[in-house]
Amino acid sequence: MYFTDFDFEDEVLDALDAMRFETCTPIQEQTIQPLMDGRDLIGVAQTGTGKTAAYLLPVLNKLCRGGYPDDAINCVVMAPTRELAQQIDRQLEGFTYFMPFSSVAVYGGNDGQRYEQELRGMAKGADIIVATPGRLISHINLGNIDLSRVSFFILDEADRMLDMGFYNDIMTIAKQLPKERQTMLFSATMPQEIRKLAANILTDPLQITLSLAKPADGIAQEAYICHEGQKMGIIKNIFENESTERVILFASRKSKVKDISIALKKRGFNVGEMHSDLGQAERDEIMFRYKSRKIDIIVATDILARGIDIDDIRIVINYDVPRDCDDYIHRVGRTARANTKGRAITFVSVEDQQYFRRIEKFMEQEVPKTPLPEELGEAPEYSPTKGGRSHGGKRGSNRKEHGGRNHGRRDKSRREGGKPKAKKEEVAAPKPAENKAATVNNGDGKKKPQRRRYHRRPRRDKGQAPSVAE
Repeated sequence: MYFTDFDFEDEVLDALDAMRFETCTPIQEQTIQPLMDGRDLIGVAQTGTGKTAAYLLPVLNKLCRGGYPDDAINCVVMAPTRELAQQIDRQLEGFTYFMPFSSVAVYGGNDGQRYEQELRGMAKGADIIVATPGRLISHINLGNIDLSRVSFFILDEADRMLDMGFYNDIMTIAKQLPKERQTMLFSATMPQEIRKLAANILTDPLQITLSLAKPADGIAQEAYICHEGQKMGIIKNIFENESTERVILFASRKSKVKDISIALKKRGFNVGEMHSDLGQAERDEIMFRYKSRKIDIIVATDILARGIDIDDIRIVINYDVPRDCDDYIHRVGRTARANTKGRAITFVSVEDQQYFRRIEKFMEQEVPKTPLPEELGEAPEYSPTKGGRSHGGKRGSNRKEHGGRNHGRRDKSRREGGKPKAKKEEVAAPKPAENKAATVNNGDGKKKPQRRRYHRRPRRDKGQAPSVAE
């Protein structure tokens, strides 16, 4: 289905044309028309399927048709993290280039100048506010924002917001809104808590569910059954055979992220790290350098698993197995976005085998197991029902080099919050990639003048390769 099949206003079509968005993703195809008709809606789809455009385009189309106050906040978009709020704001900036609408992103961790921008945007009645719950609550309590005339209320990554404990904040914000509004809730999963939230803030919602909790078809999943001490050797082997560019490596704890990052840097890899101990400016800098290809590999906690829009990630590596099935889906969903191909590699130690088997059952598919390189020695047997065993491996015989002393029981450092010891494998230094840096405009709530419209191109023949809106 093409975007031109919808009854969009010229300004919206001009924006889509300029951004080379032509064909709809499945979630866009099924949700845009009901939202344009004014329905409350629950949209359930995995990350990278174009949910942001699915809710922004109908709202912008209604604003283009007029009838909404110029001096009021007309739309509030809620996001669980600063990174996702920034991403939504950037996409909104692109869509509204040909429209006289203003937006402002509202999130914590900023300096005084950014806070003043938020205040100016809210005082002038920015058409659209993109906010994290905590920051918006702060502004409400200080009397900085008036939500009494909001017409559109959107919750993006709602499951993540509830995981982070924002249920009460969302309900507090919802009480500030008029009852007569259109509410949209988008989520990657549909747990009971989401159903409870939806029942409290939505009116007779339409529910659209697509590919719930399944990795995209373009993701080539594989797993290495290994000892903890073999993981760095596997990384060395992977990067000896292919480029290190556009890689994200996930670990479950920030202490492990730090240790892995140090270990990779010592071996010459071009690495950045992302975790909650970093300030907002530091996190922004890391993402900027990664997107501009000044960093090849990011080592991150699950803070990066949701809400980061980077389309060209080639490889996702799970250094350890996430305990939550949804976290696995979100991690591997960082690759193979916008109908591309990607690779997801998971290291499964003995203690993680039960968790990985649970993920396989959750996805209703078995992930192929890749044999260890010969030089790394023997692998543990994959027997998740038994908690794993250290014998029966197919490679080599030198056990003591691979951390075999810890197999079959939880690492003491994990119980006590200690840091894992850095391993001593040597890794050749890759050549860093270079590219032009992109700039980010977070917006200050000021009205933009009407700009020259592009003339829409005729619709492509269906035999031509289309672009996809993310």
